[in-house]
Amino acid sequence: MSHPEVAIIMGSDSDLPTMQAAIAVCEDFKVTPHVEIISAHRTPQRMVEFAQQAHQQGIKVIIAGAGGAAHLPGMVAALSPLPVIGVPVASRHLKGLDSLYSIVQMPGGIPVATVAIGNAKNAGLLAIQILAAQRPELQEQVIAYRRSLSEMVQDKQEQLATVGYQQYLKDYQAASSAG
Repeated sequence: MSHPEVAIIMGSDSDLPTMQAAIAVCEDFKVTPHVEIISAHRTPQRMVEFAQQAHQQGIKVIIAGAGGAAHLPGMVAALSPLPVIGVPVASRHLKGLDSLYSIVQMPGGIPVATVAIGNAKNAGLLAIQILAAQRPELQEQVIAYRRSLSEMVQDKQEQLATVGYQQYLKDYQAASSAG
């Protein structure tokens, strides 16, 4: 892996289990992630410094996960020239809906791409696709990944057609309860 091109930041260490999926995607595509805990509320000066300097450190995309008030993605986007992808982290009381609303309600001129609640995997994939726009070898990996998704669905359809929906459902439920 090379120098970090994707920064994956989060407001709290409790966000790390969610954000791990974005880290894994970067690693799967051999893109080095830079991972940090940066709180918009508890370490605001550190957040400002990070957001203003990330592009000078070779970072190309920032993924920011946040729960609750979820100000981190928007504040970083306001301070950085880089694309920011917000990951709403599920909260205890409102199940992440508060985080989602906070991240998607950005004023005109300060865009933040936003994925579904808890879906850091898609944030990682979107970051990879942003990088792939300028890197043909990475774009080929994205194409191969998409092809593998299609093949996976086709394989499942063939299995369904072979065993019938009742047996397929039984096998699916057994596998789900085992794993």
